[in-house]
Amino acid sequence: QVQLVESGGGLVQPGGSLRLSCVASGASFGLHAMKWYRQAPGKERELVAASARAGGSTNYADSVKGRFTISRDNLRNTVYLQMNSLKPEDTAVYYCNAERYGINYWGQGTQVTVSF
Repeated sequence: QVQLVESGGGLVQPGGSLRLSCVASGASFGLHAMKWYRQAPGKERELVAASARAGGSTNYADSVKGRFTISRDNLRNTVYLQMNSLKPEDTAVYYCNAERYGINYWGQGTQVTVSF
């Protein structure tokens, strides 16, 4: 069982930056793929960034490549999403996800709003 708690969301102007954090509790953090998803009002949840288990590769949605960076600190059981050059279309609830062997765990989500 893995519990996930996100933080770091908020209101930011276009062009600004935010860093989301997700702290995981439970066993075997390093063995889980860690991902960030987002869901905007009226839209389906979409995968934003993924980090394979410790030491593995990272992947990004085309819409965020070059602007967002996913990283993980396996000693602190934490995954981060650094978001730069934010755009209004990045506005959404961002969810942390841990996955192993097809079993998914989700955080409660954190709101990111990009607006003047």
